[in-house]
Amino acid sequence: MFYSQTRDYEEEGMIMRNFIFISPHFPTNYENFCVQLHENGVNVFGIGDTPYENLTDSLKTALTEYYKVDSMEDYDQMYRAVAFLCYKHGSMDGLESNNEYWLEQDARLRTDFNIPGMKTADMEHVKYKSKMKPYYATAGIPTARYHLVTDLTESLAFVEKVGYPVIVKPDNGVGATTTYKLKSEDELRAFHEEDFHGVQFIMEEFVPGEIYSYDAIMNSKGEPIFETGNHTPISIMDSVNNHDDSVFYIEKHIADDVRAAGRAAVKSFGVKSRFVHFEFFRLTEDHDYLGKKGKIIGLEVNYRPSGGFTPDMINYACSTDVYKDWADMVAFDRLTKEEYPDKYYCVSAGCRKEKHYLHSYEEVMAAYKDDIMMTTELPEVLASAMGDRLYLARFAEKEAMDAFISYVFATA
Repeated sequence: MFYSQTRDYEEEGMIMRNFIFISPHFPTNYENFCVQLHENGVNVFGIGDTPYENLTDSLKTALTEYYKVDSMEDYDQMYRAVAFLCYKHGSMDGLESNNEYWLEQDARLRTDFNIPGMKTADMEHVKYKSKMKPYYATAGIPTARYHLVTDLTESLAFVEKVGYPVIVKPDNGVGATTTYKLKSEDELRAFHEEDFHGVQFIMEEFVPGEIYSYDAIMNSKGEPIFETGNHTPISIMDSVNNHDDSVFYIEKHIADDVRAAGRAAVKSFGVKSRFVHFEFFRLTEDHDYLGKKGKIIGLEVNYRPSGGFTPDMINYACSTDVYKDWADMVAFDRLTKEEYPDKYYCVSAGCRKEKHYLHSYEEVMAAYKDDIMMTTELPEVLASAMGDRLYLARFAEKEAMDAFISYVFATA
């Protein structure tokens, strides 16, 4: 356990003094949220499961105190950690992990200790895909028809109405690792024969579309103080299930209809004082039920930043620092800097180690050394969705970005 002197001062306009950050060490880039909170004068208290000596020096400096637990999955340990910090330092003004995995536990801790922010009662429409749909409807955004999976007879009846293929995924779940595209009755029957240990699945009609996102930081009034968005031209589900290449990019300028849909959804869902990642389909063809090609369709809401290195990609694309932008929202409910005018496309291109590409890593780096902002080999936990070798590259024009994507993914 680590302790340093807490700061008793408050900067002008500061609304937050004591803040608990859950899992400040993982993912590794999330320590930047703590660093920026500290820079804003906030007392930052970390709770995690890694030994203090394994924390980086910058994170140690940012934390007023660090409480190590043996397991973050053990709510009793997490409860005692928060209780200790509140007893020692007084009431907490905020608690957050910015991580989908801990979203429900964060809410439970806020509820039990009366910490401002989303509580357990708010979780249903945040975590369950089926519960999101009425809020999209209120916002005037159509969504795919669905069926909560029970038995084969009801699934067959649903398919009779919407046709194949259908998409099946956990109603409360993250990512695409347990998402299935069922294209026939044989596949549907095989799915029903699997033992998913009581997990509730949702079945939806297939939406022919590409994914666009609305990524924003909202203030306490539910107003955006920062907005951007990304585009995923290759299905994440296909990338995971088929080990395809993985690619998505931050838009140079968010499309007007995506921005409008994002703002309408934020208002309907009642989002305040959060970083959000809302996903939408843009139809790539006319659909009898959902509408004409190009229409925006609701997919799902995520009350946290887009995963992986996306915050860094946003920084490269928007010439900003979203870690500071988020910390400004927490501490001051506003940005403390002017928006930078320079905007770019920033692409994430993930290659698979089992594929034989025309251009080697060395050739890619030589050809695009001035454009590649970062490259790394990813651990297995991230590689399934993002690829084994990742390149992040920035371009002023879409044509140059498209040429880079074609060069990286060209196969022998």
